[in-house]
Amino acid sequence: MARNVFLAIDLGAESGRVIAGLWNGKTLQIEEVHRFQNGPVHLADSLRWDILRIWGEIQNGLTLAGRKYGKSITSIGADTWGVDFVLMDAKDEMLGHPFHYRDARTNGMMEKAFRRVSRSEIFAQTGLQFMQLNSLFQLLAARETSPGL
Repeated sequence: MARNVFLAIDLGAESGRVIAGLWNGKTLQIEEVHRFQNGPVHLADSLRWDILRIWGEIQNGLTLAGRKYGKSITSIGADTWGVDFVLMDAKDEMLGHPFHYRDARTNGMMEKAFRRVSRSEIFAQTGLQFMQLNSLFQLLAARETSPGL
């Protein structure tokens, strides 16, 4: 019986991996294709993601999966941290190295945000739990520390 291979890129706070889900029409088997260390790097006085190395590791994992599963690969999906981001310009170039969600630049940003917009209004719009690592507070920190971006 033919099988479909569904690839997943899973980026966690300490490791990343490329996983293959092998579906034969009745059962799903999971195989780890590639695993790599992941975590913040210190850059000046900040914590950042080593995004170029992470991208290289993802490419390595996809290359290994391509060699192993070839045309059986049906799709590729990615699961990431969900709060961090990379600012890009109009030419899709990175505007700096992305910050790690544990970087201290978000200290005090929740209180600054609440002075501008109430907690209840933010919750009504987002439905998210309040944590200083949320993208909203990271964006406010970016606006204060790098207004040109």
